[in-house]
Amino acid sequence: MRKTASILAGVGLGLVAAMALAIWSERNATAQQSTYEPVFNDKGELLLPKNHIWRDWAFVGTPVTPNALNDGNAAFPEFHIVYIDPVSWEHYKKTGKFREGTVIAKELTLVRAPDGANKNGSTNEVSGTGYFMGNYSGFEITIKSKKLYPNEPGNWAYYTFGHQPEPYNASAAKQPAEACAACHTAAAAEDMVFTQFYPVLRAAKPK
Repeated sequence: MRKTASILAGVGLGLVAAMALAIWSERNATAQQSTYEPVFNDKGELLLPKNHIWRDWAFVGTPVTPNALNDGNAAFPEFHIVYIDPVSWEHYKKTGKFREGTVIAKELTLVRAPDGANKNGSTNEVSGTGYFMGNYSGFEITIKSKKLYPNEPGNWAYYTFGHQPEPYNASAAKQPAEACAACHTAAAAEDMVFTQFYPVLRAAKPK
């Protein structure tokens, strides 16, 4: 009897484990295949995506332009951690194009520079001298949509949720074209996206 009970208990635990694995697999697959849909308030401002969802997206690159290497006046003196939403990532790998509805998120972190940092802004860490990420310092999103932005250059619109530590602003107004689009038009390598700084996208682009 004891042996039978033990077997039944083992079978029960196995079923529970199998069910848990199935649920996890389903949720993981859903997360990988779902995409972020922009939500706007009654002022037309984009709402900040919930639960830091962008941190689960495909990472594409992290450029950095420290103040110390730019006479103290870098336009973007932070690490830019750049992500693309899952559906657009799958589409890009197949086509090499940014689809209608592509969302690219950019989270910023300060350059780590504690007391005693070198004059060039680098720090001496266990791995060597270099530039290392500090604290989060801002969040931005760009969306490609002919439907939403028929008159914007390349149909891309740009939103800034603050250059500040968390919490970021709860909503953001669309930036004027001259604030962001002009630079992207002039210098971005592909469809107003700085793919020259994003090795993951370059490697994924079909040959």
